[in-house]
Amino acid sequence: MVRPTSVTILDTTLRDGLQIEDAIVPTDAKVALGEQLIATGLKEIEVGSFVNPKKVPQMADTGEVLQRLQSHEAEGVDFFTLVFNLKGAQRAVDAGAKNIKLVLSASEGHSQANSDAPIAQATQRLLEAATFAKDNGVRFDIATAVSFICPFDGITDADHLVEVLRPFVDAGAHGVGVADTIGNANPSLVARNTSAVIEAFPGNPVNLHLHDTYNFGMANVIAALDLGISNFDAAMGGLGGCPFAPGAAGNIGTDDLVHLLHREGVNTGVDVEALSAIREPLTSAVGHELTSSLSSIPAVPAAYHA
Repeated sequence: MVRPTSVTILDTTLRDGLQIEDAIVPTDAKVALGEQLIATGLKEIEVGSFVNPKKVPQMADTGEVLQRLQSHEAEGVDFFTLVFNLKGAQRAVDAGAKNIKLVLSASEGHSQANSDAPIAQATQRLLEAATFAKDNGVRFDIATAVSFICPFDGITDADHLVEVLRPFVDAGAHGVGVADTIGNANPSLVARNTSAVIEAFPGNPVNLHLHDTYNFGMANVIAALDLGISNFDAAMGGLGGCPFAPGAAGNIGTDDLVHLLHREGVNTGVDVEALSAIREPLTSAVGHELTSSLSSIPAVPAAYHA
């Protein structure tokens, strides 16, 4: 497989980055952070999730954040929100969403913890949301949590992962996402399961969502590049984690990912120096230091890049 020469990054700072924080970041601050992320050249932004605000109060203002940033769609920026059921899809459509991402667990243990339902029941709920989205002209992607390792059930079988995804591809999903939710997957496991998804659904772009709990994140990026993957999720400063997956730490940092890709000669369209300006307001918003490598060390000058 030939490595891509360019990559698209979906920045998840406003959703995955903030959903696990103790502090509830004010809407104005979220919008300001979104504006700064867009100014770096990022063309895909995940602004939040339409979930039960009692369970995830950090995401209660997703509709307002989306609406206040939507003027940037005229500049070619795509906004995404997460949806877990029909009600969430309805709220997304009411807010003017053009892209939604449906999230399903690839293991029974995580499905129960994350959605209070077995995979089969969660699948039916999400297919209702998918049908509603399609009927309203909204693109939907499907993403699986714990696509490699589950904190409850262990290693995820590649064939099982494919079959969990299949009903949504058959229903018209555009993108197919696989997530290392607890950040414990190693490059060979990422290659095994991701390759199975690529081979099963050759007509769908595959997106990789990585966490960096055990410092495997960037090694897994390289493994994915070698598979031809050109779509990655990341959160600025390495923020984030799943509230319903014990041991889940932060995402790979958008700043670290851009830096690595540029060193590898892969174009992102993102200004890594402009990203650095977001660290201070983001640190202030969450009330603690960030964890990405570039949060504490400078990027290597562009003159040193390959």
